[in-house]
Amino acid sequence: MSDTIHLNAEPRSDSGKGASRRLRHQGLVPAIVYGGDSDPVQISIPHNKIFHELEHETIYTQVIELQVGDLTQEVILRDLQRHPYKNKVIHADFYRIDKNKPIKIVVPIHVLNAEDCVGVREDGGMITQVVTEIEIISLPKDLPESLEVDVENLHLGETLHLSDITMPEGVELTAMQNVEETEHDDHDLGVVSVVKTREEEIIEDEAPEAPEGEEGEVAEGEEGEVAEGDAGESEGEASDKE
Repeated sequence: MSDTIHLNAEPRSDSGKGASRRLRHQGLVPAIVYGGDSDPVQISIPHNKIFHELEHETIYTQVIELQVGDLTQEVILRDLQRHPYKNKVIHADFYRIDKNKPIKIVVPIHVLNAEDCVGVREDGGMITQVVTEIEIISLPKDLPESLEVDVENLHLGETLHLSDITMPEGVELTAMQNVEETEHDDHDLGVVSVVKTREEEIIEDEAPEAPEGEEGEVAEGEEGEVAEGDAGESEGEASDKE
């Protein structure tokens, strides 16, 4: 777990599209903090500050110390809205947490040792990652920045599943909770695999032309016999007509 992120905010009493637009023109991001035993509070945060913190992936998975006026509270970033084409944040949602209660949060899955993967280096395959993030549950103090899966010893045609991820202490995958461990568990999703490259697939799909064999010769002979029979019938018909 990384160092706690600090953000300063100010309460705001006005709401609505017009008020939010005015805040953005002042270099502020309209936001809300909710959850816990307190009522939701409308706040505003300096855009440059939150935009700078968003450069670090950890802001999405770590506890944030949010200071609103004289009150400091621990929150997580629950939702973020960006401008559709401008590089700007237009709204943020923060959720209050309790240190003693587990919380659910989505964390990224990072692939380790991709360059040394035996399935790529020796077998000529390529790595494909199917699951890039997953929901976990843990106490706030145990929240990891990310989960890691090591593919160094993964061969061509092999797959690493959720159950192959080494979980930090106190952290569980919500997808695997209360699930009986079986060899083919539907909840145990494949995370990363080594598959054939596109070029190999194309080469295998290109079937060679079949050489002329006995079957072809027999077929041609049969066609010849049928043709001669047809010709004989035609000549007989012609004689009858004469």
